[in-house]
Amino acid sequence: MHYSAKTLNALFAQLGLPSDDPSIERFIAAHRALEAQGALWEEPFWTPAQANFLAEAWEDDADWVETVDSLTALLHPHERRRSTRGRVPGA
Repeated sequence: MHYSAKTLNALFAQLGLPSDDPSIERFIAAHRALEAQGALWEEPFWTPAQANFLAEAWEDDADWVETVDSLTALLHPHERRRSTRGRVPGA
């Protein structure tokens, strides 16, 4: 069985974004929301493909879900993280 770590760097690469640490830090600084208005994938800076990937990772409890949770915490620092895996917030 092949296991590849689902790191934040790997998530950014999967999303087609620069995935080195300084680029990730700049992205988070540029897009951090003090008050989230919706789910992470509803943010206006994602392309439709990126938003779809993030939503599916969350909804399907995919391999990426914990990394998406981490990204949510970084971009929406005041949002409560979900308590039940595989459930969409507000659903």
